[in-house]
Amino acid sequence: MANGLFHQILNLILVFFRVGVQIALLTAFFYFLFTFLRGTRAAIILVGVMLTTIAGWAFATIFQLVVLQTLLSYVPTLLAFALVIIFQPELRRVFAEIGSNPQKLFRERKTDVETIDALIEAAFYMRERYIGALIVIEGEIPLRSLAESGQELNAPVNSKLLSTIFYKGTPLHDGAVLIRGDTIVAAACYIPKLTENEVASELGTRHRAGLGITEESDAICIIVSEETGTVSIARHGRLVRDVERSRLQRHLTNYLIK
Repeated sequence: MANGLFHQILNLILVFFRVGVQIALLTAFFYFLFTFLRGTRAAIILVGVMLTTIAGWAFATIFQLVVLQTLLSYVPTLLAFALVIIFQPELRRVFAEIGSNPQKLFRERKTDVETIDALIEAAFYMRERYIGALIVIEGEIPLRSLAESGQELNAPVNSKLLSTIFYKGTPLHDGAVLIRGDTIVAAACYIPKLTENEVASELGTRHRAGLGITEESDAICIIVSEETGTVSIARHGRLVRDVERSRLQRHLTNYLIK
């Protein structure tokens, strides 16, 4: 009898262990899926499909539309296959990145002092020459949609390269540059949402775009005006105008060095 009780307890422990492992695996899967897709156009598509399915199911249930309910019951299965098709570019990119450098899965993204120095050097070089620039420094919230709208570079942050990108007449000068850690991810990026802040009504497109992206994310923007030659910094939808070198360095160090 004691032996049978022992086996029952052991089986119960095994059941809880299996359930716990499955829950942990599913939680990890959805966490990494959310982290990976956050900030992409594909994520918007997924949300749209899910909302449409939920609305359709509610409509079918209220009006007792049996055929529609039956069809919608197959959506989760079909969605699993659709995910592979819808997210094909993103999946291909992430697997290529993991294959080329597995350490990316565990490496902490950070901005170092040399990168900050390069950003400051580029900003004030362009300031002296009245070269307009919009540099977006990604925070914890991914800006993949912004990266996808521009030309992929994936080059180390370099003051000369940044100055060359924004030099008027070059193919990539129009738009924003996206910085992630110590990498220039993309150039000529398009920011669709300009700020509607009344204070920004007197500002140009670059400043309004910089404010707009910082209202929607935790990014930091460095903006150089080609009209006035001033350097400004935007964060959380607030603009600090005409900053000097020391103040820009203090802002970037406080925000980016962790």
